[in-house]
Amino acid sequence: MEPSHGFPPISRLDARLLILGSLPGRRSIAKQQYYAHPQNAFWPIMRDVFGIDGDYENRCDGLLANQVAVWDVLRASVRPGSMDADIRAASSEANDFQEFLYKHQNVTRVLCNGSKAANMFERLVLPSLDAAPEVVCLPSTSPAFAAMRYDTKLRIWRDALTLCCGS
Repeated sequence: MEPSHGFPPISRLDARLLILGSLPGRRSIAKQQYYAHPQNAFWPIMRDVFGIDGDYENRCDGLLANQVAVWDVLRASVRPGSMDADIRAASSEANDFQEFLYKHQNVTRVLCNGSKAANMFERLVLPSLDAAPEVVCLPSTSPAFAAMRYDTKLRIWRDALTLCCGS
């Protein structure tokens, strides 16, 4: 099976916050958009916290205006489905965070979108960093994580985003 490949980051050099997913799922890869699944809570949370709405390009511009960068922990991995549990650890290749953080020196906080992203970041990336930002694990916005209601996810995400971005 061929590995799935991630996207370049949504970022500007003035980013203060980096939100990390694990690796794009099938729908995101097909649309070439972060968090493209219609039931994923990521974009609704960004709308409710930052007032970001509209088409994908406008939403990305809204993140950039709020000094928020988005990327994934993995550059590539074999992933037979779209679930984080489908990611095959032996084939996982992390993105180059040493270079990213060197270029984005204002990033002081990394918000991991779910425990899989947090675990992979801690295992594959943190040991190789010269200086590590604060890392916070947030509840996954994935529709697969339906155990937590949207309003609870929103409150937790809002608190984390507000602490960093002051929105």
